[in-house]
Amino acid sequence: MDSIISTFHIDWKIIIAQMINFGVVFVVLYIYALKPLGKLMKERREKIETGIEDAKKSSEVLQKAREEYKQNTIKLKQMAVDAQKELAQELEQLKIRNFERIKAENDEWTKKRKEQMEIDKKALVEGAKSELVTLAMLAAEKIMEEKNQKS
Repeated sequence: MDSIISTFHIDWKIIIAQMINFGVVFVVLYIYALKPLGKLMKERREKIETGIEDAKKSSEVLQKAREEYKQNTIKLKQMAVDAQKELAQELEQLKIRNFERIKAENDEWTKKRKEQMEIDKKALVEGAKSELVTLAMLAAEKIMEEKNQKS
């Protein structure tokens, strides 16, 4: 072994010094580089896991929102159909009420018109009677005058 050491010029003091240097460099790298890097990687891993969990929650919320949207859409369509049916019924009732009101007004107008026609007829008959009486009296006067003139 001494021959190998002398052939390769290995000095134990330098090897020990290099081991100490390596240990110091390793400790310094561990403290100032590997530990913060490990901490940074741990924080990054936690952020990624949190992001994945948030994405899953968001996906679930989005799915629930889609289902709720579909349900609300179905409900709104049903409400629209119901409202349309209700409006059609109200419109039909309104038509019936208006028809009945118009018929009642028409019947009332017809009744009043008939009454007015009766009044006009009576007035016309009375007028005709009075004219007939007047004509009859005039005719009677003329006949009397003619008889008086002949006699």
